[in-house]
Amino acid sequence: MRWENLTTGPGDRPDPAPALFDADSVTTRTFDSPEFRGVTFHEIHARSILNRVPGASRLPFEWTVNPYRGCTHACVYCFARKSHSYLDLDTGLGFDSQIVVKVNAPELLRRQLGSRRWQGEHVAMGTNVDCYQRAEGRYRLMPGILAALRDHANPFSILTKGTLILRDLDLLRQAAEVTRVGVSVSVGFTDPALWRTLEPGTPAPHRRLDVVRALGSHGIGCGVLMAPVVPFLGDRPEQLRETVRAVAEAGATSVTPLVLHLRPGAREWFMAWLAHHHPGLVGRYERLYAEGSYAPKWYQRRITRQVHELAEEFGIGPSGADAGHRAGPPPGPAARPEPGPTQLTLL
Repeated sequence: MRWENLTTGPGDRPDPAPALFDADSVTTRTFDSPEFRGVTFHEIHARSILNRVPGASRLPFEWTVNPYRGCTHACVYCFARKSHSYLDLDTGLGFDSQIVVKVNAPELLRRQLGSRRWQGEHVAMGTNVDCYQRAEGRYRLMPGILAALRDHANPFSILTKGTLILRDLDLLRQAAEVTRVGVSVSVGFTDPALWRTLEPGTPAPHRRLDVVRALGSHGIGCGVLMAPVVPFLGDRPEQLRETVRAVAEAGATSVTPLVLHLRPGAREWFMAWLAHHHPGLVGRYERLYAEGSYAPKWYQRRITRQVHELAEEFGIGPSGADAGHRAGPPPGPAARPEPGPTQLTLL
């Protein structure tokens, strides 16, 4: 694997280093337990954990923390699949089963947050792969990461499909006492058949909505990133209505739709899945995404309008509404509004 090719340029991070980690520092493990059967973990000691978002990005934050690469959620559409190719790892099954674990992430983050060059900027988590995927249950990196952010009163946000975030509820509450904390849960649809084939490694949508409900009951406002809205499979008016209704009943502070986008790496994997499960839709997808990774603006606008109207009907506040215990903006939708729909590259 091309571990040595993971390099960073000067000035990209508070503590610049020539590479993210050393090739000879990789420890490969497998675990003989049902939840990790067929999964290989590559434990590395990272040289930097605060990642700067490229300046051309439309994302509403500048810094991210990603303790894992690859994700056992196995979402067929995940845009982060392409990043596995940088390691000479397969972007299909390899992305789902070859997980890179930055085992020193908590202590490294604490050191970087204490650097005189660090200005206390907002840190977003879960924007590449899920920091609360199954691996977190074994490696327990997030408690140390949250404690470091809390102790430095550094604002942060988390986007997740995982229910494991409830394990760290006390840390989230403590952090929210001293800084702005934003939490969003990703639920694109409630259709169980679509979930089982499209997001096979994730908790069921109703369990994710239970997370929204539980966080809210403890004073931590939680938004929902309705992502992805899947053309021709999850976009019928009655499907959108059912999802928004469920989101409202869970007590979400906001709901923001995000139409499926198919970037290279994910596109090939998704189209193979589509050909197997819904061959009659292949031609329609080829036409809808003929111009690139994103659905046409007219389609995005239609979905956005429908979801916003449903949100108003069910009494969900506007996207980005401040709610809860000093809860900040969720990590999904942009804080830089512009006409038409918002189409970002989070999930």
